[in-house]
Amino acid sequence: MKKIIVTGGLGFIGSNLIDLLLQKNFNVINIDKGTYSSNHYNVKEFKKSKRYKFIKLDIGNKKLKDLLFRFKPKGIFNLAAETHVDRSIDNPDSFIQSNIVGVYNLLENFKIFSKKNKSKLIHISTDEVYGDILNGRSSEKYPYQPSSPYAASKAASDHLVSSYVRTYNLPAMVTNCSNNYGPKQHPEKLIPKLIYNIINNKPLPIYGKGTNSREWIYVKDHCEALIKVFLKGKIGEFYNIGSNKNMNNLEVTKELLKNSKKLFKIGNKVRINFVKDRPGHDIRYALDSNKIKKKLGWKPRTSFSKGIRLTLDWYLRNSDYYKSLSKKDIVNRLGRG
Repeated sequence: MKKIIVTGGLGFIGSNLIDLLLQKNFNVINIDKGTYSSNHYNVKEFKKSKRYKFIKLDIGNKKLKDLLFRFKPKGIFNLAAETHVDRSIDNPDSFIQSNIVGVYNLLENFKIFSKKNKSKLIHISTDEVYGDILNGRSSEKYPYQPSSPYAASKAASDHLVSSYVRTYNLPAMVTNCSNNYGPKQHPEKLIPKLIYNIINNKPLPIYGKGTNSREWIYVKDHCEALIKVFLKGKIGEFYNIGSNKNMNNLEVTKELLKNSKKLFKIGNKVRINFVKDRPGHDIRYALDSNKIKKKLGWKPRTSFSKGIRLTLDWYLRNSDYYKSLSKKDIVNRLGRG
């Protein structure tokens, strides 16, 4: 059975991807250095599987090469990254180290490994590299115009991967995905933070006027797309992965409130609270995902209304998830500039 390495597998997307890979009978090695957003709760349902192995390691560590030759993976999904825009505003350094220097080290070691072993690297990136898309949708040919230190660090890593493909014939591909939501997402992000506040009878902080628009995709749909890219994608190509469904933050909040009210009585302190916007906040992201649909036969299957119900249900059934996190990481406001 094929061995796969997932970097950053204790995080949100990584742990959901591992779950799906195991369901599809892959053997998975999870490499994660263990940051604040890494959570062993995310892998508790499969951590005892004989086809799953966890190794604590930073992708910037030189020992990575030894692990590649030891396990000889047929594929590597790189999800090791700092991802929260607000944190990048407060501390860009960790984003430079993880998202650029770490990726450089991964590429250098994979370059050596792939000369002697048949394998593929799928580098997972974001729609934020394109910057504001006020009209229409950005295809893979759209120029990068990152606004935040986070987006800039991801843009740099994407370019590094692309340069290694062209210069060294590295067998790698890049995916750029829209805003994910779903089970196991750290509550520094909008939807799980709102769920936490609704459950705990707290106000719902919304940046600015709540009009910032994002394209929302259920995490399991994203993971299906990543596996499709691994199996059928063309080396050197970029693939946008989106739902084609945009909603602004206020609309998301109202949808979440509507679904919550159907399940339990909401406290009297739960109300929308508009707060000062973060610096450089992009107004709208929107991807053109026709390439992956036409070339690889993938399409999202989960509507936002269904996905938000599944997400809310997971957090309600897994109340211990929030207890596994540092409370300050849940309640503290970041990214003030």
